[in-house]
Amino acid sequence: MNFATRLLVCLCIAVAAAPAAAATLVPPGNRHEKQPAVPAASANRTRAAQSTYEAKYKKVYALLQNDSDLRSKIKSAATKYGIDPLHIAGAIVGEHTYNVDAYDRLQTYYVKAVSYFQTSFSFAYEGESIGDFIKRPQFSACENESGSYDVWSCREAVWNRSFKGKTVDGKRFPNDRFSAVFFQPFYAGQTFGIGQLNPLTALQMSDLVARVSGHPKLDPTDARQVYKTIMDPDLTLAYVAATLKMSIDAYRDIAGFDISKNPGITATLYNVGNPEQRARALKAENAKRGSARLPVENYYGWLVNDRLDELKALF
Repeated sequence: MNFATRLLVCLCIAVAAAPAAAATLVPPGNRHEKQPAVPAASANRTRAAQSTYEAKYKKVYALLQNDSDLRSKIKSAATKYGIDPLHIAGAIVGEHTYNVDAYDRLQTYYVKAVSYFQTSFSFAYEGESIGDFIKRPQFSACENESGSYDVWSCREAVWNRSFKGKTVDGKRFPNDRFSAVFFQPFYAGQTFGIGQLNPLTALQMSDLVARVSGHPKLDPTDARQVYKTIMDPDLTLAYVAATLKMSIDAYRDIAGFDISKNPGITATLYNVGNPEQRARALKAENAKRGSARLPVENYYGWLVNDRLDELKALF
């Protein structure tokens, strides 16, 4: 039974199951005394918007503080996935501080969700749809995987290994991320919604969300429905919670660390992605050094931990 399947089973039996006894607790707070450097791309976006990180933080915090309906939705999603709502709030705050400004009202996200559903677009690269692309023989082994997380993680690995920056069957593919090439039909780096999810992450979480929240499974050939799901707060918060739950369980089961009490670490993983891969790398590093180095936060997670008292006041 693979990791994603085990996670689904565990959630069905007991969503709020306690961390494994052998896991080392990562205590609340930051390991870095000062905030790590913020990437230039984030700084450039913020300057272009004639804003500051502090202004963007205050804007998203005001959205959370002033909208009791949104806070209720966050708490409901957190309960279903057995995590503290601070993890979801931290991911939202990090995204809207360092990625794009939050909208002033939750209702705007619903309006945007409808607009994407009414727009015609698809997931494709130079005329080849994602549905046709994953039928190429290089992806055949991925059909043996069970669960959307493992299937799409396999496909991402095949992309990195066999297509990224290479010419295959006479077609040149960009030296870029799988999600950027096939799943961002409007512009590079595109993420949307209150959780700023990218479509590939949503597709990975599809089975888990369908099982726990009862939402319809996502179809990569129906790009409009995927984007509507990302934009609609009533749908996307389940995907945010599932992504965070996956990170918590991966670090517990693979690396032996309980990160459930440190929203800055889960926010970091939400920001950088690939929690299983990173958990394995940390486990290997600690085995080599013969000591248990705790997971550390990046610039994004550092802010979440630094403002944790303010975030706690919301819930």
